Parts: sequence; structure tokens; C-alpha cells
Amino acid sequence: MQPVQSGDPEAVGPYRVLGRLGSGGMGRVFLGRSPGGATVAVKVVHPHFAHDDEFRTRFRREVEAARRVGGAWTAPVLDAGPDDDVPWVATGYVAGPSLSDAVAEHGPLPEETLRPMGAGLAEALAAVHGLGLVHRDVKPSNVLLTLDGPRLIDFGIARATDGTASLTASGASVGSPGYMSPEQILGWPVTGAGDVFSLGAVLVFAATGRSPFPGDSAPTLLYLVVHEEPQLHGLTGELGELALACLSKDPAGRPEPAELVNRLTAGGAAAHLVRPGWLPPPVTEQISRRAVELLAMEAQPAAAPERRDDGLPSGPVPLQPAEYGPGAFGPPPVLDGTAAGAGSGAQDAPAGATPPGGVGAGAAGAALGAAAATAPERRAEVGLRSRRFSCTLVLSVAGALAALVLGLFLVPGLLDDDGADRPQAQNPTGGNSAGNGNGNDNDRGNEDGGGGSGGAATDSPSPDPTEGVDGVPERFLGTWNGEVLQDNGVPNGRVTVEIEEGGKGEYVAYFDYSLYDVAHCYSRARLTAATGETLVLREEDDPSRKNSEGVCAPGTSEVTLMHKGGATLEYRSDAEASGNPRATLRKDGG
Repeated sequence: MQPVQSGDPEAVGPYRVLGRLGSGGMGRVFLGRSPGGATVAVKVVHPHFAHDDEFRTRFRREVEAARRVGGAWTAPVLDAGPDDDVPWVATGYVAGPSLSDAVAEHGPLPEETLRPMGAGLAEALAAVHGLGLVHRDVKPSNVLLTLDGPRLIDFGIARATDGTASLTASGASVGSPGYMSPEQILGWPVTGAGDVFSLGAVLVFAATGRSPFPGDSAPTLLYLVVHEEPQLHGLTGELGELALACLSKDPAGRPEPAELVNRLTAGGAAAHLVRPGWLPPPVTEQISRRAVELLAMEAQPAAAPERRDDGLPSGPVPLQPAEYGPGAFGPPPVLDGTAAGAGSGAQDAPAGATPPGGVGAGAAGAALGAAAATAPERRAEVGLRSRRFSCTLVLSVAGALAALVLGLFLVPGLLDDDGADRPQAQNPTGGNSAGNGNGNDNDRGNEDGGGGSGGAATDSPSPDPTEGVDGVPERFLGTWNGEVLQDNGVPNGRVTVEIEEGGKGEYVAYFDYSLYDVAHCYSRARLTAATGETLVLREEDDPSRKNSEGVCAPGTSEVTLMHKGGATLEYRSDAEASGNPRATLRKDGG
């Protein structure tokens, strides 16, 4: 993501502009935040289209059509200003990199990623075609990779420019050379089979890092698509056969999206293949890092929006055509892992099916789905409030993404109406570990404070009472740190813990959970039980150190530290909503 530049608007409609996601042939894409704190991708068309009456008519029609597009594998259209001085549309911000960026940075994708990606995109196309629509611009930069599956973005706007005087004058084209179907290039009627051709080209790119029609200029690419056979660059097996079938020159010879789903999933559904680990670890880390960076961005409430005649909010800072110079419009290149977009795909799961698995599934998946159905009025009501709350662990990646989409920058329900702190539940409702740092603080002590009791940590051996000791064994003393994983294998930063001498009931451990040095959550822990091999601790917020806002989970948790000999500890936490985080810790200087 790029910083806001001179001449960029401060707001588009009701959305405060936080940064620029990219630009393309039709306009610019900005990262925006709603009055309620939800993160969106706002796409603003190029000024010269704003003066084209034919374009405005098409744009209005296509936006309304795009609002009908739903399903688990698309980014929802949440809001639009087709009649504003410069038309714009806001979609859910998808938390993940584009396919083009992911392949460029990390290389071709493995089959365990290709199959769920292809099946998800085919299901998205089936939903679109079922509405009588055609996407017409399926390409790697319009495919976003998220923790809970792929997302197909950018509906409507390209079609709105088709055949307008502005399009002809600007020399822009609808579609992308190398991924357009032959019939689209030749100007023949385009059906859903054209999208299937494009999907085949996308699969070849994802599997090999190369287009099936390699060329160094648009005319060359267009010629190759129409007249030459595709190059699969070594892609073989069933995936190669499917890609080749999709790339048939004859639209009637291409498979239907439903057939693609059936073959890619062995008769199942894409959601069955999207499970923890469906993305390569470097891509997963990229998404996690980006989500935390976005949460750490300034989140100030915007002024309440006014209403337009059509009931949609209008922006606090009107957008004027003069604010834009030459530019373009296209899919967000995605912030390293934006998807960045987004609001990550705030989508409902297919009816009757379990929401797509992975980190975004379950409660967080439901929260993401709710974002798609959130009306503008409701979004405006969910304002940001300054609240105090107890924190122990960093939010899980899923929780961070849900907060990003819904604007839940502070955890609600932790204060009574008079502002007094409520007692904390023994089992936290959110949170996940991560951390790095030195954890030192001059004001730490064994003063009385909150806490609580709880059962033994998940999978942690209970200390043998016959071997119990009253204090912390010397072998545990010192500073330890390591990488944190959720129990589903998703990385979530680092944890550093400083362990001091002390007896039962005293504070003996001080934690620093860090997400890629972007955000920190601090906690302290009392000793509840100890043996020569194990410490059992009750962890709570450390009031002497300031947590990063919006990313720390409330409540207390039980942490078990098991000495594995030498300079190694095994860390386990029973924070279920945090993904039951675990880590292997190494002693500083050990």
C-alpha cells in the first residue's frame, strides 16, 4: 500500500481515505475506513469517465448488478456513488495478496493450493453466471488469496466502460491481454465460457508462474490467444488437462464451472479443500503481518454521513473531478497481503455448507460474513469508542481480520455503563499469542491484582504433587523467546518471557507478545504450581505497560512452561479463542 499523495481525496463518500492501494486503466483504488471503523477498498473512476453520460448509465447498471453477486468466494459491493461528481464503488476489503503478487514474491503455488483456489473461483463464476452476468476480466490481479479461501474481485466497472466514447478515446480495453478469450478479443458475443477460458489461463499462471500465452506486447499476446495453442510450461496431470480444456478456442468445448468444481474437489465443494495450511507458509505470514499493520493504523471516527436521495450515505468531503490527474482504475495490487483488501472477503458461506475452513472459519468466519450484510446505516452506527480493557494475548489472525472488516477496534462489553471495569471471565473470548521484545519494566512487582483460576492447560501434564516445589526452580530463570503458532499451524508472531524468582501466588513471569514488531501486548503471570520440570502460571494484563490498541484480547489464561533440558522451554496456553497458542522457547545466551 502506498501513502496518500498530493491531490488524493481525504474522503470518498463516507469513507476516510487511509492510503492508496493502486491504480489501473479505469481509475484509482484507495484503502478507506467507514464511520464505524470497517475497512473497505474504494474504487474511484478516472475523471474523464465522469463526464461521459453513457458511462454513468452503464456504471449505475453494473453496480446494481454487482450488488447481487454473493457467495463465499467474491468480495461484496457494500456501497457506491454512481451519481457523485466522480463515481465510486466500495467493496469489502479482502485480507490477502493478489495471485499475481503472491506468485511474483513466493513463486508458483503447490497443488494443495491450486485445487481449492481453482474450485473456489469456479464456484464464484457459477454464482455470477447464474445471475446472467459475465465477469469478463478474470486475471491473476483480480484473484485474492485469503486465509479462508480465494476471492474473485472487480465486478462491474470494466463492463461499464464497454463501448463508451470515453473508452475509445482513452485507448483502454475491457479485459487483459493474455487472459481474454478469443471471442472477446474478436468482438464477438461474450458468455460465461469466456470467463472459463480466463480461469484456465489463471490456473496455468498460478501453477507455473507464466502465462499460457507469453509475449512482450499487447498485440502479440492478442494474436497468440486467437491463433496459437497455449503453452502449459510443464503443467501435467489432471490440472494440466483441466487447464487445456478451459483454454479451448471453441467456447462450446470448454467445461462448465460446475464440472470444474466437481473434478477439482473429487465431487465435493471448494470449502472442503480450504483448510488450515491451504496456503504456503510464506503467504500466510504475509497476510498475518498485513492484517496487524492495518489494525495498527490510526482509527479515528469520521463525521456522521449525510444521506442522499437514494438512502446511501454521502461523503463528508465531496470528490471533485479536478482533484484527479491522469490515472487509472483497476484491482488493488494488494498490500503485500491485503488482500488486502479487505475487508477481506466478507462473505457468507454457501447455503447448507460449513463456512470455508481455516483461520477465518467459525466465529470469525461468521463475523466476516456478517460484514457483507451490514447495511450502511448500521455501519455508521458502530462508532469507535475509547475503552479500557484487560489484555493478555494478541488477537488470533482470524480475530484481527474480523476486527479489520467490521471495525471492532476495541473489544465491546467489557465495561459497565458507568465505565467501571467488569470482572474478567476465566476463559478469554479472543486472543492469540505473538511476541518479541525484552519484556523489561521498572514498575513490575508482586502487587495484588486480578487473575483467577482455571484448569490445566490443554495437552499440558499436571504437576506431580509429590514433586512439587514452592518457588521457581533456578533452571527456569532468565529471558526466553520463540515463534508462536496457533494450534492449526498458523504463525502469529513471537513471544518473549522474563522469568524471575518468586513463590506461589507471586508474579514471576512477564510476557511481551509481538506481531512482527508492529503491535505489542504485555502481560504478567502468577505462579500457581511448580515442579522441577513444569511451571503453571495464571496470566493477566500487565497494567504497568501499555498495550497496542485494538489487537490485544481480554481476560486471563493459564500458561504452562515445560523445561525440555538445556536452554529450551515448551510454552502452552489454554486460550481457546486465541487458537491455543504454543511455542518452543530458547533462552537468551543459551
